[in-house]
Amino acid sequence: MISHDGIWGAIDALAARYDLSPSGLARRAGLDPTSFNKSKRLSSDGRLRWPSTESLSKILDATGASLEEFMALVSRNTPNDGLPSGAFPPQQPSIPLLGFAQAGAGGFFDDGGFPAGQGWDVVDFPTSPEKKPGVYALEVQGDSMMPLYRDGDVLIVEPGAQVRRGDRVVVKTREGEVMAKVLMRQSPKTIELLSINPEHENRVFDMQDVEWVARIIWASQ
Repeated sequence: MISHDGIWGAIDALAARYDLSPSGLARRAGLDPTSFNKSKRLSSDGRLRWPSTESLSKILDATGASLEEFMALVSRNTPNDGLPSGAFPPQQPSIPLLGFAQAGAGGFFDDGGFPAGQGWDVVDFPTSPEKKPGVYALEVQGDSMMPLYRDGDVLIVEPGAQVRRGDRVVVKTREGEVMAKVLMRQSPKTIELLSINPEHENRVFDMQDVEWVARIIWASQ
């Protein structure tokens, strides 16, 4: 399971591996030097704050570290309930994978947005999804989510998770349209979505026209 402590501990460990401070790592990646400060890891009301997938992608590019190396650091810095240091807990080797274009067709999801039916492929997941039932992956197709997500990127999605303003989400409408957006506002009657690609307009839907909303928890880039 990917934990808050594990992610931030991995960033600190990656910086140390290259003889950098967290601020130095942020500067090398072209980010604000305060991006990885300890003060940025919790919000003013005490809620956990997570680094963005874009920031993680930039530090991997800046250091030349692979995603596998980073996930190993996450594992070493995640409480492991008595397992040997650095060991992953028992894990399901793969999760369902579907192309983004296919996701709009019927038969692939149940009413709650969980995987269902036939035609799914599989993809390896870098950490155990066993505590997140129904986690699955969607492969980005096309450029509608540029510059954040490119063609071929894989989004790890958690249906049924609580979402809040600012979360990156996948939304499916009752007409079969599937889109990745940023949640701006949600009420019992409407949902407002910010487009990731600035060339695409923001969207507002009546909740009765939305089939499901699922939170993006990771992106393989």
